[in-house]
Amino acid sequence: MLKLYNTESRQIEEILPADGRTIKMYTCGPTIYDFAHIGNFRTYVFEDLLRRAIQFFGFKIDQAMNLTDIDDKTLRGAIQKNIPLKHYTDPFKKAFFEDMEKLNIQKVEHNPEATAYIPEMIHMIETLMKKGFAYKSQNGSIYFSIQKFAKYGRLSHLKLPELKVNASGENEADEYEKDNVADFVLWKIYDPERDGQIFWESPFGKGRPGWHIECSAMATKLLGHTIDIHCGGVDNMFPHHENEIAQSECCSGHLFVRHWVHVEHLLVDHKKMSKSLGNFYTLRDLLKKGYTGKEVRYLLLSTHYRTQLNFTFAGLDAARSSLQRIEDLVLRLRSISSERPGVGVLEQAKERFKEALAEDLNISAALAVLFDLVRELNTLCDSDRLGNLEALEALKLLADWDRVLGVLPLEKKSEEIPLELLQFLDRRESARREKNWRLSDEMRDAIHARGYLIEDTPQGARLKKK
Repeated sequence: MLKLYNTESRQIEEILPADGRTIKMYTCGPTIYDFAHIGNFRTYVFEDLLRRAIQFFGFKIDQAMNLTDIDDKTLRGAIQKNIPLKHYTDPFKKAFFEDMEKLNIQKVEHNPEATAYIPEMIHMIETLMKKGFAYKSQNGSIYFSIQKFAKYGRLSHLKLPELKVNASGENEADEYEKDNVADFVLWKIYDPERDGQIFWESPFGKGRPGWHIECSAMATKLLGHTIDIHCGGVDNMFPHHENEIAQSECCSGHLFVRHWVHVEHLLVDHKKMSKSLGNFYTLRDLLKKGYTGKEVRYLLLSTHYRTQLNFTFAGLDAARSSLQRIEDLVLRLRSISSERPGVGVLEQAKERFKEALAEDLNISAALAVLFDLVRELNTLCDSDRLGNLEALEALKLLADWDRVLGVLPLEKKSEEIPLELLQFLDRRESARREKNWRLSDEMRDAIHARGYLIEDTPQGARLKKK
């Protein structure tokens, strides 16, 4: 069974869909005011790994990843450029999906945008007010009273009497208007200076929703009152996810989330990523430096999600080398044509890989299984003990594992090697047979100078681009 650590219970628990068939999962997506950075993508790559693992273990999945387009940052950007909000956010939305594709992150079933769910948010706020969980401040904004929800703090394990911080997680100009400093905003009353011409009509007056109510409204509308899994970065645990629980359960009367999963921070050279430190990177920055989406994905998924990931360029280079090792093996396996009896190296690897994934997505152990198998298969190839049928089964196994990893270089490349270099290779092989080592070395150097390497295999020499 697939098991995951539950942030709320602080235990590793089995993952089972409430309806017995389909896992309903909500993942907090980007605020589309700028290009997403690699810290964001560390979370999104993990969530994709989890999604693929759920499918790998035989379940269907119904996933929603929201796009936050109503936020202080999106409004500020649109107002500064003097353009409609949608015109400001659309280019960043487009860029986000382009980046997701480069990282081979699967498309999910729902990508709701906050602006499309204002009626649902208003309905939730009205319900919370009718039930006595929300109140209107003197300036007209609507707040959730956390003292009315006795279970507040159960996810982040904060004690309500000790909570003396702003739980909105947003800059509030009217803190003194609230009944309690920790109460969080559900509806921000319109402020012309702050909001420009961007507002929505509501029974509470012109304004816009608070950040937290957006996710609750979208999640429950698309996935129902109770969700199987809710994911996000550890920075979202408090106050965002804590507030989602409070407002959702007070509104519906049902458990909001059965299993909470949080992803640890990404550091850069052991420091928090910051533009002021010059260590802030988007995916596009790394692609411009010559790295590929697969190399970045491999690095981002290679550390267990509950452990901080330290990003370095040396780590990216190591990811490139790891993927090259796998690609080299794939080429060797495809070239095997001889018949040999099976040596039985695949079954144990298959079980060990699945066991590693099942135990809280232990990706480090899963990758160790992968590279143990790479080493074993290369040893068998070196000694000419691997037959074509077992080589084919190994390729099928790698493809099966890649259903989860989404990063292995298994595709056949249609690159054509220049005819001149093939002629150099022929001359080199003839020179070697005639023991003309000088000419052999000259041909080898000419091939290397053109950016290719020579690989000597049991089936003969072949060229590979550096």
